[in-house]
Amino acid sequence: MSGFLDTIRKKADLRALLTKLRTNKRLSLVLILGFALLLYVLFNSQGVLPRLRLEREKKAMIEKIRRAEDEQKQLQEQSKALEGDKKAIEKVAREKYGMVREGEKVYKVVPKK
Repeated sequence: MSGFLDTIRKKADLRALLTKLRTNKRLSLVLILGFALLLYVLFNSQGVLPRLRLEREKKAMIEKIRRAEDEQKQLQEQSKALEGDKKAIEKVAREKYGMVREGEKVYKVVPKK
């Protein structure tokens, strides 16, 4: 039964607060200005929410840059390895580009569905 009484008390407290707001113009004005200020701080172009969005974008961009740098480093290492090694060049040509030597026969294995 105490839950029911708590609900009634909360409603009565809310009613009393609304009545107090109606009669006290200064308090109403302060609350309205405070709410407007809160909205401004949160949603303006230099506010909290745009700042958080920009931070997320910054982290994503930093990660993208890191992956690109790793890929660039790997490609540079591969390029250095290919610079005079005929076997490495042949391996890349066969695996990546499907090239074959003259006279070789290519057999393709088709997987069953």
